[in-house]
Amino acid sequence: MPSGCSVSSLAAKFAFFPPDPPTYTVEEDDGGQLVASGIPRDHSMDVLVLDTKRGNKVVAFYLRNPYARLTVLYSHGNAADLGQLYDLFVQLKVNLRVNLMG
Repeated sequence: MPSGCSVSSLAAKFAFFPPDPPTYTVEEDDGGQLVASGIPRDHSMDVLVLDTKRGNKVVAFYLRNPYARLTVLYSHGNAADLGQLYDLFVQLKVNLRVNLMG
């Protein structure tokens, strides 16, 4: 077996298929607010770009529900695309009556 090759690294190569290109892009609107293009414009959603300790940038969607008493943190898999999860996020927000951050 070649050095540096492991079952877990080989499995990761087959399991991690992020969409290329992603289904959305993060842009600033005319008012300077971040929005996700490629999905329906949702005025109850904030698009956030968070910095990690290692200097990476992570995009998050925060969907507000005016009837919510709780916020759900939806932690998705690495190969998931927030644009593809948007419809699920909206359904969870409405049906569970929660704010949702993904």
